Amino acid sequence: MKKTLTILICLFIAYGATAQEKKNILQRLKEKYTTVVYDTLYIYLDSQNPDSLAINIDDDEEDDLEGSIPVPFDTLDTDDKFQKILLFDDFTWAYFDITKPILPDTLDTDHWDTEQVHSYLDIELKDMPNEVDLVLIDSVHGYSIPHPGVVTSQYKFRGRRPHKGVDLDLDIGDPVRSAFDGVVRVAMPTRYTGGYGNVLVIRHANGLETYYGHLSKYIVNSGDIVKAGEVIGYGGSTGHSTGPHLHFETRYMGKPFDPERIFDFEHGKLRDTIFTLKKHYFNINSHYGQTDQQSIDAGKEKPKPAKPKQSAVYHKVKSGDNLSKIAKKYGTTVKAICKLNKIKETKVLQIGQRLRVK
Repeated sequence: MKKTLTILICLFIAYGATAQEKKNILQRLKEKYTTVVYDTLYIYLDSQNPDSLAINIDDDEEDDLEGSIPVPFDTLDTDDKFQKILLFDDFTWAYFDITKPILPDTLDTDHWDTEQVHSYLDIELKDMPNEVDLVLIDSVHGYSIPHPGVVTSQYKFRGRRPHKGVDLDLDIGDPVRSAFDGVVRVAMPTRYTGGYGNVLVIRHANGLETYYGHLSKYIVNSGDIVKAGEVIGYGGSTGHSTGPHLHFETRYMGKPFDPERIFDFEHGKLRDTIFTLKKHYFNINSHYGQTDQQSIDAGKEKPKPAKPKQSAVYHKVKSGDNLSKIAKKYGTTVKAICKLNKIKETKVLQIGQRLRVK
């Protein structure tokens, strides 16, 4: 007769700290029941229904388990972020190894620049391949949605300026995660990045780079290896931002394309394991949901004309004029007039004086 035992157990490799009997039992459970979730020390044993935390154990197995499974109660960091130390309630300890991503040695050689946000500045659109197949995930490389927030602004023109990524809603302090395994190329504070605020740029094995902007803080540095799903920083509103959100970009050889071609942010998943990136995607008018022909046609659209520069308007001071009266006449403000003319609001005007009002 089988009994249901609700249990939460850690997946680990013990090095002499626990009894051999405990190691054997845990190994049997690991092989039979566990599924690995990155950076989670406690693993749900029922791989079919992890939310239940339930497993079925035969009577003889239950007898073996009774009083033999140590309960982890704390973790300690080591010099290697991919290895933790687990402390158990029976006064033993064990190492817990988080699989370190396997990445090409050449990842940080081609156009590797840690001093500026954008790399590949010498690559022109005409030099880009017509299309390239990018393997996004495989048996050893996973993925993660950077943050499970609603898309509040898409890849498109926003007013007259191109918005070269998507904005994901979040609160200040919310965790932001690496989308894929990779190496941090840029970890830069807002004073050097302009509109991006505190920003991270991560380069991935398939050639993609992902950008994470407006962070309140980042907790990784240039050259760090990161794993998909690893917390790399926290949400904020630094740089050119009107409120807390994550600005997320996907680029290939420095050229941005719509991140929604890769991620289904609404459902929190990847659209496919392999992504065919086409040259005509590198256009601000080309976005997910279009056919190839629509995307190509969108790329032929002429850029929106720049707003014509307004000619300067001047006013000659007459008897009875003051700054408030002049501002009202021209539909502006006293502060704006003072700024244009580099004068104080207490300035005494002279008859005949020429003031710029617009």
